[in-house]
Amino acid sequence: MASVTLSVPDAMKEWIDRQVIEGDYASTGDYLRDLVRRDRERRTHPDLSLDDLRRMVEEARAGGPGELSPDDIKAEARRRAAATRSGTRD
Repeated sequence: MASVTLSVPDAMKEWIDRQVIEGDYASTGDYLRDLVRRDRERRTHPDLSLDDLRRMVEEARAGGPGELSPDDIKAEARRRAAATRSGTRD
């Protein structure tokens, strides 16, 4: 694994430290790796913005409980993921 030295303003360092203290991350490095993973995912799949995801969550919450079982939901997610990987989209 490679190392990176990074300088950030005090306010950013305090923010990162707070995330670690609150238990969201195990370390500063864990936090930064998560940011890079999220950025990579966002850039790899630019068709879904954070606003799109928030809207989808709000719509789901407003819709109430669904009729599908957790197993049905997982199966559908796997089917969609496989279709996305193969280049076909629903």
